[in-house]
Amino acid sequence: MSNKLAAEFLGTFWLVLGGCGSAILAGAFPQYGIGFAGVSLAFGLTVLTMAYAVGPISGGHFNPAVTFGLATAGRFEWKDLPGYVIAQVIGAIAAAAVLYLIASGKAGYEAGGFASNGYGERSPGGYGLGAALVTEIVMTLFFLLVILGSTSKRAAPGFAPIAIGFALTLIHLISIPVTATSVNPARSTGVALFATTGALPQLWAFWVAPIVGAIVGGVIWKWLDRDA
Repeated sequence: MSNKLAAEFLGTFWLVLGGCGSAILAGAFPQYGIGFAGVSLAFGLTVLTMAYAVGPISGGHFNPAVTFGLATAGRFEWKDLPGYVIAQVIGAIAAAAVLYLIASGKAGYEAGGFASNGYGERSPGGYGLGAALVTEIVMTLFFLLVILGSTSKRAAPGFAPIAIGFALTLIHLISIPVTATSVNPARSTGVALFATTGALPQLWAFWVAPIVGAIVGGVIWKWLDRDA
């Protein structure tokens, strides 16, 4: 089991380092900032690459919501869920700490939002709590459907990480303006600890909504796949 937890730690670390790092270090950099599209692609690439690298060891969750969804669909043991979630959160916090060390090496650096998620005045587009919750629930629900479908026994083997990576990219393209895109409580927690713009009081929403969406996605897939 320890190798699986280590794989989840590393996968989540890479997701936060690559995804949030692209937003913090390169998202709006003068002259060659990668923008929303670049950040979206970076998140997708982190999942795609680590799903191939360590997915065969742990299943490649890298996200507490995904772990809840897979358990709901009967693809993961509930008894193993706490260990996975703890490893994922620790991985996210460690990556955020590394990012902070890098970013703060620049003279005059201020953490600000630090790629954290939010609603209301902390939403990139000024969207309220209701819009944020609906966005996170629906996006995570469909993310789980893509994960469960692409990894099912009827899917072509070897291509799941590509579908999952592109799904996460699409999710970010849609929802960055609303919440800065969570769909992952660990990712939200790691950077919220270093943000200086009040991310922690809103963090509950980015645990509740993704987990609810993932559980609903797991239930829907279990129904869709009942005769397989």
